[in-house]
Amino acid sequence: MKPMVVWLWFTLILAGCAAPSGSGEASDMSGIWSRYPELKGQKYETTEVKRVVDGDTLETKEGDKVRLIGMNTPETVKPNSPVEAYGKEASAFSKKQLTGKTVYLFADAGDTDKYGRKLRYLFIQGESVMYNETLLREGYANTMTIVPNVTFAKTFVEAEREARNTNKGLWGKKGGNGESPNRTASCKEPNIKGNINSKNEKIYHVPGGKSYNQTKEEMLFCTEEEAEEAGFRKAG
Repeated sequence: MKPMVVWLWFTLILAGCAAPSGSGEASDMSGIWSRYPELKGQKYETTEVKRVVDGDTLETKEGDKVRLIGMNTPETVKPNSPVEAYGKEASAFSKKQLTGKTVYLFADAGDTDKYGRKLRYLFIQGESVMYNETLLREGYANTMTIVPNVTFAKTFVEAEREARNTNKGLWGKKGGNGESPNRTASCKEPNIKGNINSKNEKIYHVPGGKSYNQTKEEMLFCTEEEAEEAGFRKAG
């Protein structure tokens, strides 16, 4: 074997041995940053999902509770509350997609909620689409924007609107319990109307309000607290 050939062969072997162990993760980040440039350069943590609590909440192998930012799946584990329509389906979907998976977690402006849970945007290893967005686009959740975590508020509203326009999940002709999909409230006859206006603002209207009768509801709530928890504000 000629000296030059030997040198090239040896160099290639060394280059292969020196390949970074995190090259797969680097490739994942490249895809994520390309799709979500707002996250480029932001700190993130890599962990494994130990268990899924419900559609939008999970626990990591380190024992941290994580609540996904910007969206809300129907309740399945809220104390003294019934399981909401499509809650079981959303929970089952997240368990199938996340349990045991390696994930990347990005924070927004706020780190934790009042319960001490980490507030995060989540990506499954090997995928460039944010899981928060997937839940909305597939109809397993509705948007719930809470300041200061608003980086992807517009993206999430558009994802939810797509799910509603295509009658996916919550927005299908029938919800998970055979109920109308916009009636995910805790009582039999919710009458507070939730509507998303042309500016993508989520506003709720109470009976007797100025625009109540003219408002076409996209969600119905029993109480103003429920509406606010879902990310809606009261009509002025």
